[in-house]
Amino acid sequence: MAHSAQKMRKAAEHIRAVDPAFTDIIDQSPLCNIGRKKDQQVDHFQALVNSVIAQQVSVKAADTITARVTEKLDGEVSPHRILDVTDLDLRAAGLSGAKTRTIRELAQAWHVNDYDFSNPQIHDHEVIHELTKLWGIGRWTAEMFLMFALHRLDVWPTGDLAMRRGWEQIHGLPEYIDPKDLDDLGEIFTPYRSVAAWYCWRIIDGDSQTW
Repeated sequence: MAHSAQKMRKAAEHIRAVDPAFTDIIDQSPLCNIGRKKDQQVDHFQALVNSVIAQQVSVKAADTITARVTEKLDGEVSPHRILDVTDLDLRAAGLSGAKTRTIRELAQAWHVNDYDFSNPQIHDHEVIHELTKLWGIGRWTAEMFLMFALHRLDVWPTGDLAMRRGWEQIHGLPEYIDPKDLDDLGEIFTPYRSVAAWYCWRIIDGDSQTW
């Protein structure tokens, strides 16, 4: 689902109106690019693999390992290609043992089930439920998939450390915020919570190639 510049301007103005602390980062940033970047138009399996790679590492490290894994797979990040290579091949590209297992089991599950999340009527909760059945796929990975593969605009990934640090910086907080507290604080951004999260990331990571 592609999003227009008009929709992203509307989202930015909504966020600014309900929480003026976002004004500076909105003014300093281009429009949110969720669903608008060409390199986000990857198939769903590849997007999920990329989210697994990004688990618990910096944006820069994720970009580097993703490039190495893609090169190891000769540019074809597909269930078939992953099942053709060995664990050693994936580990050599920089994946941990746990992520190697996750990606290989994901490839096997995708091959067997032929998942299809393209219907925009599928609720976010249903997507999260299906994906978190898989070994090594937690809520954070499913939320990244919702945002950057399905381009859903009302996801609020409070389990993401960088997003919380961005929130703290935007609001000048002297202490770390608890994810549970941030859950409730995000309600005012509905239906554009993903966009608010994007600005939180942006103040931390700047012009990341990842998003």
